[in-house]
This record gives sequence, structure tokens and C-alpha cells, in this order.
Amino acid sequence: MSYRDQKKYFEKLKRYERHFEPKERRDYNMLLKRHKDDEDLDRLSLERLRILYEKYFVQREKKSFDDIFKKNDTE
Repeated sequence: MSYRDQKKYFEKLKRYERHFEPKERRDYNMLLKRHKDDEDLDRLSLERLRILYEKYFVQREKKSFDDIFKKNDTE
């Protein structure tokens, strides 16, 4: 994984930091320190970061409102 992807994970997780459990917060802070030292994360650390990301960052589908604002063609 590249540094950009790693950075993306940390930026997204920053919003959810207060929701972490104590063990997750400890892991996250350790990983964040390593990231700030410009250190690439190893495979296991990256996997822990990815698990946190998948647990807290939920991508929701954007609703399509096209049907609501559709013009009536019948006259």
C-alpha cells in the first residue's frame, strides 16, 4: 500500500477517533505516531488500520432524487 492510501485512512478515521474503544484507540495512536514519523506500515499494522477503517467509516449510497423531481410529460 502506498503512503497516499495510508494517509487517506488516517484522514478518514480522524473523525471517528472519539468512538474508538480503549484498545482500538491505543492501536490507532501507535499507528498514527508511526505515520507521522514517515514510516511505512507493515502488513499486519496496515491490516489493523484497514479493520478500523471498515468498522467505523461507512460509505452510504447517495439517494437518487430524479424520480421526485421528474417533470410530468402528460398533457
